Amino acid sequence: MTCDTIVVGGGLLGSAIAFGLMRAGTEIAVLDEGDIAFRASVGNFGLVWVQSKGDGLPDYAHWTRRSADLWPDFAAELSQKSGIDLGFRQPGGLQLCLSEEELERADTFLRRMHNQIGAGGYEGRLIDRAETEALVPAIGPNVLGAIYCPQDGHVNPLLLLRALRAAGQAGGVRYLPGDPVTDIKPQGDGYRIRRADGTTLNARRVVLAAGLGNNVLARALGKIFPVNPQRGQIIVTQRTRRFLDLPVSTVRQNEEGTVMIGDSKEDAGFNLSVRPEISGTMARRAIDAFPHLAEVPVVRTWSALRVMSPDGFPVYQIWDDLPGLYALGCHSGVTLAAAHAGVLAPAIAANALPPETLAFRAERFDVQNHAAA
Repeated sequence: MTCDTIVVGGGLLGSAIAFGLMRAGTEIAVLDEGDIAFRASVGNFGLVWVQSKGDGLPDYAHWTRRSADLWPDFAAELSQKSGIDLGFRQPGGLQLCLSEEELERADTFLRRMHNQIGAGGYEGRLIDRAETEALVPAIGPNVLGAIYCPQDGHVNPLLLLRALRAAGQAGGVRYLPGDPVTDIKPQGDGYRIRRADGTTLNARRVVLAAGLGNNVLARALGKIFPVNPQRGQIIVTQRTRRFLDLPVSTVRQNEEGTVMIGDSKEDAGFNLSVRPEISGTMARRAIDAFPHLAEVPVVRTWSALRVMSPDGFPVYQIWDDLPGLYALGCHSGVTLAAAHAGVLAPAIAANALPPETLAFRAERFDVQNHAAA
């Protein structure tokens, strides 16, 4: 098969890029491993989150804010084209503080963010107990305040992925699940891609959006793509009464009433085990924040692997000796979906990267990469 552009990876990142390329009039095929992939897209928390993004790299704060601003129109278009309600809401979000120490850390963080990003570029602010309770009356007595950011929101990540695929396929994107890609080689004015079943495909342009699989794919091309797994766990409860209209960084309530509890971080390689002690810590904090959750049964727990670069920021890479090949990776596939579809994909269609993403090139890791090599 020959195609103008092949996207390797069918998770949120690859699907958002494919959707954006389709809107730009590009002929696209998406190669996806299917359910055997280590896919964060079907295991994440579903936040569209601005308030904690960009500490140490203001370009990331601006990129995240741009995506959050694009999300309302992106969600409306995607719902219209797919017929799927994503459950997207953007009422602002909270990071709760459960001690004086946490309040002090939050205040220090906010001052640092405002200093780095500048006036008007960051709208997170510290609110006291009374203002927090006015927004979320169900909080417990241990909640002393919170960081509030008006750009924060949430979405059902499973419906987001389903809608991206449905809208893409309706617009002509060919979705080809099955065997993983085993080899990519330059050929003529494009690339030849081989899959594990021996089939080959040819394309003028290739976008590597295979998450943690980008490590292996880049090595096949003689390159280094610096991402590693970070395990996170999530707890889901039974449906309960509506009590949480704003997402909290560690607790959010879905449209149907179930409650998600999360935000653990572990370096555990590719191990997807669920550790009860981690689940217990998350549950205790959730109950401290919302005491009535102690009476709500848990129905499921799981873990998934984030795609993390050494500094936690995205990697959007092109190499001068591999024209037409783009390697993309990030751990904020939900938050950045609108920018990936609306800004990054059109730039790729025009054979470039957007100027505001140049800070995310892998060259920032050159010292570490040479050491690893």
